[in-house]
Amino acid sequence: MAGKAAGKPPEEILLDWKREQASLKARVVDLDTEAWQRDPAFSGLQRVGGVDVSFVKDDSGSACASLVVLSYPELEVLYEDCRMVTLTAPYVSGFLAFRELPFLVDTVQQLRQREPCLMPQVLFVDGNGVLHHRGFGVACHLGVLTDLPCIGVAKKLLQVDGLENNALHKEKIQLLKAGGDSFPLMGGSGTILGRALRSHDHSTKPLYVSVGHKISLEAAVRLTHSCCKFRIPEPVRQADIRSRDYIRRTQEVQGVPAPQSGRSKEAQRPKACPQGVSEEPAVPLLPRVCVLPRSRHLFDPVRGLSVRIHVESMPAGHSHFPVNEE
Repeated sequence: MAGKAAGKPPEEILLDWKREQASLKARVVDLDTEAWQRDPAFSGLQRVGGVDVSFVKDDSGSACASLVVLSYPELEVLYEDCRMVTLTAPYVSGFLAFRELPFLVDTVQQLRQREPCLMPQVLFVDGNGVLHHRGFGVACHLGVLTDLPCIGVAKKLLQVDGLENNALHKEKIQLLKAGGDSFPLMGGSGTILGRALRSHDHSTKPLYVSVGHKISLEAAVRLTHSCCKFRIPEPVRQADIRSRDYIRRTQEVQGVPAPQSGRSKEAQRPKACPQGVSEEPAVPLLPRVCVLPRSRHLFDPVRGLSVRIHVESMPAGHSHFPVNEE
């Protein structure tokens, strides 16, 4: 997230944004609101979601917004929605939501209308919640507008309210010995804004977890740890993977060459289309929406890849995918 664009909005626009943040901030709930949040094993939690905005290289105004929903605790993908979007608002530190949020809110609303039974019970956001210049980051904003529990998960420490990535902070990080270990992020005001979490045994870099909406910090940290197969929580990781893949597929259809650096000759060779899928002319891709009652096939290196290509490459004007009757 947070691809940067040149320019800065007029001061009156920034004042409007600040007023909107202050108004919505009053609606943030930083306590557990659902029974599953208070259960040590999160009993009753069945679906977790993640959102991401990935940017097209060398084009800060073009991006792919994605929403994925995973089963819990299996962390298998049940639903995904990827769409190319054009961002008009510039990146301004502290106002990320005004650049990216409209598209993320729309993906959630579309899911609510299309498949309400697949609505996530909590959303992970690649960004901050109350750990923010004005206590109202993108995770808070998304939570309030969608009325869903939200957790902010950032890869870097936002240095606000006296928090600094200094020698003392780095010493505390060294004391995080195992996945699940964490320490509080207390600002100069005495407020605990979040926690630094070692999310995985094999990851030495912490995540910075903060409350977005309708969940306590303690539950947010525990759930973040339980959703990490790697350093990044699986809902956010899968949203990022799928949005980047959708950008690549879109560029292939449009004839944009893929970056070649760092790839072997074998990896650079064009791959044959799966059986039953014909090559199509370079026409725009429809937004990819997959509803997957069972997602195990996504991890099948042959059958899963074929299914995903069917879904991703259906061009505008087509109403169905090719079917192999064999």
